[in-house]
Amino acid sequence: MSELEPHYRMVPPEQLPELPRNPVHVVLDNIRSAFNVGSIFRTADAGAVSHIHLCGMTAHPPSVKLAKTALGACDYVPWTYHERSLDAIELLRSQGIPLAAVEVADHAVSHLRYAWPRPVAIVFGNEVTGISADVMARCDAAVQIPMRGFKNTINVATAFGIVLFEILRRWDAPE
Repeated sequence: MSELEPHYRMVPPEQLPELPRNPVHVVLDNIRSAFNVGSIFRTADAGAVSHIHLCGMTAHPPSVKLAKTALGACDYVPWTYHERSLDAIELLRSQGIPLAAVEVADHAVSHLRYAWPRPVAIVFGNEVTGISADVMARCDAAVQIPMRGFKNTINVATAFGIVLFEILRRWDAPE
């Protein structure tokens, strides 16, 4: 650790200064890998997201595997566990937060062309089966990351980072 790096690891989370958060909510719909969830926590901390909603079979703290890749980020990013993904979706809808599913779908638009609302909830699904049909049906939009190779998907934690930082780049761009 360099002398310039903040020593946040030595400060209890409750003693850290208030962090302005970006109005991005993240819904993880039945993510299989606790390692992916941990990586998403780290990236969410880097992007100062508002909240992560961990749903269904998605790993949630305390979890040794999640902690291994989160490296403490679970202490810094607000999160809630929901037994059912639809509970998280309905909560966000009741708060007037638009939901964008990040999914390979016929009607999906490129994440580079989508007009990202502020606030927004971005929904990611299971690494094999994707976002469940009932959750997809309740989302306001579907976006996808254009693929240039033979495979049409990438790792969910990687996809999260790409989409999150495109949203933040767009919001920071001059109009």
